[in-house]
Amino acid sequence: MCCAGVWEGSVLAVDAEALGRLMPMALWLDRTGIIRGAGPALEKLCADSLPGQRLGAQFEVLRPRLPEATSASEARPADDRAKAVAGRNAGAEVDLAGLLGARVYLRLRRAPATTLRGVAVPARVAGADGLILNLTFGIGLADAVRDHGLTTSDFAVTDLAMEFLYLQEAKALVMGELHALNARLQDARRTAEAQAMSDPLTGLANRRALDQDLARAAAVAARGGAPFALAHLDLDHFKAVNDLLGHPAGDFMLGRVAAILREETRRADLVARVGGDEFVLLLRGAHDPAGLMALGARIIARIEEPCLHEGRPCRISASIGIVLSASHPGADPAQMLAAADVALYASKRRGRGCCTVAPPPPTGPPDDGADWLD
Repeated sequence: MCCAGVWEGSVLAVDAEALGRLMPMALWLDRTGIIRGAGPALEKLCADSLPGQRLGAQFEVLRPRLPEATSASEARPADDRAKAVAGRNAGAEVDLAGLLGARVYLRLRRAPATTLRGVAVPARVAGADGLILNLTFGIGLADAVRDHGLTTSDFAVTDLAMEFLYLQEAKALVMGELHALNARLQDARRTAEAQAMSDPLTGLANRRALDQDLARAAAVAARGGAPFALAHLDLDHFKAVNDLLGHPAGDFMLGRVAAILREETRRADLVARVGGDEFVLLLRGAHDPAGLMALGARIIARIEEPCLHEGRPCRISASIGIVLSASHPGADPAQMLAAADVALYASKRRGRGCCTVAPPPPTGPPDDGADWLD
């Protein structure tokens, strides 16, 4: 059996093929800096036959700085510098002594200008003094594998570079899945919060959302901030539609009313369904009773417009009670809702299909003849 390497005293002799298998990213140079051999992976990177060429023709020495590498051309981009320096280096000798015992950084002169790092040790090359450079990609491994189409077979069997790359890719996949899972959880949380604050039939806010927004609006108004108004709306003749035409017709009418209320209010306002056929409007910034009466009349007129459900006519109306925070300074949300409810039933007593604005609360003895605005 033939052995590729033999010990001669303290010197190990290894042929080029065996060295290439052990170190596929190795370069061996003679004392003049001419490449005498290269590992197969390094040959693949250069896409050129390296033996016989000078080191500086194929690689730029980044560290350590060598005498021949110092020139104004180093300030140029890699591709331009490669063209300018290749000719100059073609006949230049490399100071090999400067490479020994130091961390060596090389950069390919051809695109994509991959950076290599390694270490140089002295060696006998072609019967004379020279050195062997064993190189690696360092942190640029992933880019090098992609740019040069490298596979596991291009690395030494003992090299864990590809294993680390697989771990890196696995980590990236896991992190991607974690980010996706987190996004799904956030979406689910937002959906759950929205569902907890909305009426499933109409998509309007529910009583919980109204209570939260009303508490905030009342706190702002109590500190002298923006006023607001509450409009409590109850549908008239809705039970007859439900009883005569069935719940699908009733649901249809509720959806229609919800659409009208959305269209008649502003984006800053809140429209909530608080019961079967009851709605409350939180109208931010509202302070004009006459304007609110006009809004109420407009809403009632639209609700009273006849419509068809599955070819059958449906007609309903609405009664509205309105209360202004400006007329009830210091009133808490519960008192405001109660005042709006009283105004609503004043509209019911007046024959339904109308709007009533609650008067300010009495400051003296109770007065049964309160000045209701209708």
